Amino acid sequence: MRNRAIYDAVCIAASRKTTTSFSTSFSLGVRLLDKRFRDPIHAIYGFVRFADEIVDTFHDQPQAELLDRFRRDTHKAIEQGFSINPILHSYQQVVRSYGIEKELIDTFLESMATDLHRTEHDSVSFDRYVLGSAEVVGLMCLRVFAEGDRALYDRLKPHAMSLGSAFQKVNFLRDIKEDNLELGRAYFPGTDIADLGRDQKLAIEEDIQRELDHALAGIRMLPSGARVGVHLAYLYYLNLFNKIKRIPAGDLMRQRVRVRNRRKIQLLLGTFVQHRLNLI
Repeated sequence: MRNRAIYDAVCIAASRKTTTSFSTSFSLGVRLLDKRFRDPIHAIYGFVRFADEIVDTFHDQPQAELLDRFRRDTHKAIEQGFSINPILHSYQQVVRSYGIEKELIDTFLESMATDLHRTEHDSVSFDRYVLGSAEVVGLMCLRVFAEGDRALYDRLKPHAMSLGSAFQKVNFLRDIKEDNLELGRAYFPGTDIADLGRDQKLAIEEDIQRELDHALAGIRMLPSGARVGVHLAYLYYLNLFNKIKRIPAGDLMRQRVRVRNRRKIQLLLGTFVQHRLNLI
């Protein structure tokens, strides 16, 4: 049993390393979570990130085959309570411990598969894509934060979905140049991404703002051990979103908007102080 504990520790360490290597902002948010939440959220992030890399990075590999294998290995890991893939091993533990539904996992993987064949979206496919790529990820995290409290989960579910959706749409605006020119994707329906107009951008921004406002109400209802970390992630995206709003639509195709690391640290410290003063 000692070696099994070592194996479990090695696997979750791989998930932590995945988080810190791929996302400075997300890893900062995880640091402010209560200790009991950190590793489960790292495990979810590792799972999501690996699937995303299959469809976004490994273009010289049989991506559809890889993603299908990843899907099969995920379900086998959950069924067996074990995987030789360290990312899937730590993820299956979270799925089994917190009751993450198979439907959420499959909906997420369906959206990842969409990126392998669809380059433009209509309103129906866009909503389905955002549901799978972002909203259900928020629900996976909420399963962890709710710790089996069904009433709390049901109450916060719409807010968690709004937060995931808003984050994803901000990502779409931030990555619009890369998605369009390098990956050949246009996510927002009814828009000419190569020539995004002011009114189109404004309509997208108004939609994102509504979702951020709705999400914030839910963040304030989270358990205290989760609230401060999620609030930091919210503030990071709010800062990124505000920077994007100040940039003319046409300029988004020429630059990728970022929040500087110094600003991220300022947000981290400010959020920590607000939490200690019970202002969040």
